[in-house]
Amino acid sequence: MQDRLVAVRRGLTDAPADLVVERLADVLARCYDLTDVEYLQVDYRLSGLLPLRDGDPQTLAGSPAWRCFDHQAEVLEHGANYLPVTMRGERMGVLRVAPAVDDPVVRAELTEIATLLAHELSAVRAGTDRYSIGARSRRLTLAAEMQWEMLPGRSRIRPSFSLAGQLEPAYAVHGDSFDWSDDSDRLWLSAINGMGEGVSAATLTCLGTYALRNARRAGLSLADQAALADQAIFSQYTGALHLAALLLELDLTTGALTVVDAGSPRLILLRGGALIYQELEQQFPLGMFDGTIYHEQHLDLAVGDRLFVISDGVVNAATETARYGEAALDRFLRRAGSLSPLDAVRSLLGDLRAFVASDLVDDAVAVCLDWTGPAADRTAGSRAQ
Repeated sequence: MQDRLVAVRRGLTDAPADLVVERLADVLARCYDLTDVEYLQVDYRLSGLLPLRDGDPQTLAGSPAWRCFDHQAEVLEHGANYLPVTMRGERMGVLRVAPAVDDPVVRAELTEIATLLAHELSAVRAGTDRYSIGARSRRLTLAAEMQWEMLPGRSRIRPSFSLAGQLEPAYAVHGDSFDWSDDSDRLWLSAINGMGEGVSAATLTCLGTYALRNARRAGLSLADQAALADQAIFSQYTGALHLAALLLELDLTTGALTVVDAGSPRLILLRGGALIYQELEQQFPLGMFDGTIYHEQHLDLAVGDRLFVISDGVVNAATETARYGEAALDRFLRRAGSLSPLDAVRSLLGDLRAFVASDLVDDAVAVCLDWTGPAADRTAGSRAQ
């Protein structure tokens, strides 16, 4: 067993960046007699699993590949094993291997190998375009390319929290975005909406994102992070363009939540089946005026709480005769209470596309955060999954 896993690890780490899957297939054929290996990447919209090498996209809900992706568990069906390719909660796709393996020891090894593949793909992604190209079912706009490259990922899981976000229209988004980072004691989360359209909005959002990261990494308080980003944007645009932002900092040891609302999206708390629209102090968007001073608010989360950050593009999605609105949003958020954060944001934006019967016209961002409590992290030694 160990010799086989060592061979797999060596095959993955020694592979050229663009040939990781091919080298893995060679090792699996040699060590496990698996002659059919394919990696299916989830696309930008979270609506298709796209084969990296050959085959048709998997779009049918309930197929073995989608059940594996949705439930994050191995599926043995149709003469093949389907294994989740996931790293620290970031669902990247599905590894399909055949002929099917029944031996539980080998199946456990293959599950570990799928996780190793996720880590290696994450490591090499910056050095090759192959996986970025393979994950798109059509061309991204330039603005969308800029937006997706800034994201920290789409989902993140630790013992103390589970987090996910999604952008729409996935292939043409230009202003809405999100960002996050965590350490052993804290989680930082921001949702932002750059004013304007196309590359102009994406450029503004890019500047705001990196200004906030710079301030966060300098160890500044949340209010000072907002002030530094405000200065950076005003210096560039002198008030002609500005950035709406919601900044959150969660103390993972206590559940204490610090918030700065700078013209932000909605912050909605789901607690015990009840939806609570958080009353926040509305402050100026970043970059609207010179030298704005921002103030923090403080809330306390209870174990099991769920937070949604929802942009106006969700509520304002409309057809010629109707608007999605807050009532529909309320109904959806209540129904989605049992879904994982990634499934919740994916389903919400899918619900919007179904409502308008097409791609969204305006940007929409949805972020979902579940706080499971400090005891879970202490039990796991504060280590990421």
